[in-house]
Amino acid sequence: MLDTYKNLNDIGYSWEDNNIEEHSTSSTRHERHERSQTRLKPSVYTQCLNAFEYNSHFQRHKRTHNGEKPYECNQCGKAFGRYSHLQTHKRTHTGEKPYECDQCGKAFSQHTHLQTHKRRHTGEKPYKCNQCGKAFSQKSTLQMHKRTHTGEKPYECNQCGKTFSQRSTLQMHKRTHTGEKPYECNQCAKAFARYSHLQTHKRIHTGEKPYECNQCAKAFTRYNHLQMHKRTHTGEKPYECNQCGKAFSQHSYLKTHKKRHTGEKPYECNQCGKAFTDHSVLHVHIRSHTGEKPYKCNQCGKAFSHHSTLKMHKRSHTGEKPYECNQCGKAFSHHSTLKMHKRSHTGEKPYECNQCGKAFTRYSHLQTHKRTHTGEKPYECRQCGKAFSQHSHLQKHKRIHTGEKPN
Repeated sequence: MLDTYKNLNDIGYSWEDNNIEEHSTSSTRHERHERSQTRLKPSVYTQCLNAFEYNSHFQRHKRTHNGEKPYECNQCGKAFGRYSHLQTHKRTHTGEKPYECDQCGKAFSQHTHLQTHKRRHTGEKPYKCNQCGKAFSQKSTLQMHKRTHTGEKPYECNQCGKTFSQRSTLQMHKRTHTGEKPYECNQCAKAFARYSHLQTHKRIHTGEKPYECNQCAKAFTRYNHLQMHKRTHTGEKPYECNQCGKAFSQHSYLKTHKKRHTGEKPYECNQCGKAFTDHSVLHVHIRSHTGEKPYKCNQCGKAFSHHSTLKMHKRSHTGEKPYECNQCGKAFSHHSTLKMHKRSHTGEKPYECNQCGKAFTRYSHLQTHKRTHTGEKPYECRQCGKAFSQHSHLQKHKRIHTGEKPN
């Protein structure tokens, strides 16, 4: 109304300022009275026909159409359509978390995040999928879940065209193009593309293992590691090869296995040309050239090139044998040894020679057998130069030089 009076004044009508204010105040009171009586919402924006009770709400809504963002952060320059959104954003710089859970003490920068968190304590899941009945504590999580039914992937990468069902997944994917790693560890300066990866990494420094197995009490730094570990108790192997039917407890194992069918070895060593089906295996292999052994035993000082090898070595000190055969009760310090042992019960021989059809219980035995076809003798005596197809044969031969008598 005040704007109306000013517009009239611009085209020639003369109004005293006090009259303008008086009319404006009177008119505003009148409008509020009418709204309280009729509950009408007079301000209507014709683009989407949303109605608003107050002009300030109407002005704020218009920004969703024109893209106006008048509130800018004076630290990073990011702009927002609402002042309240700017205030919330500023907490990412200050670290302020004014909303605290009265049950566990965890604090949050936004009140909505606290409300969502509280549902973890209550178990409340008010948002239910009308297709499968699965319930969620957050509406946004339900919306993302629904895309598993529809197959919708509305977020597309403008560099490679790959599409995603979640915006956050697209943002993380984009970092594979830019190489950006915005999350840095304040202890060792290692940087990560994902915040969750930084949080997990920090546990290396703190030694924290928050995920504990309720069957054997073994603890893990990552939740997915706990889930995979549980399968050693249940024997569950949910990932099955659609070519040979072999099943695996981990998806990564299945992916690696499939490369055996295709013969694909995409990871090649730039020093010796040897190729591998898995990047992590290449990474470990490279240490055979560099001699790097970053994993050291804190009891005897022995160093290893692979973390899993160090873990297995430590059991030689503790005598721990966590892997037990559910048929005869025999226990083993290595899971792979248990798997091989189980074949003595089942008679399974999964490794078959593609030249003569002979089958073996161990992959290493197959590799050794293949040398009978190729004539390869990779183990050579440094003293006399004689070569052998098996390492054990070389060890026996060495006793000729040392004079050692076999047991």
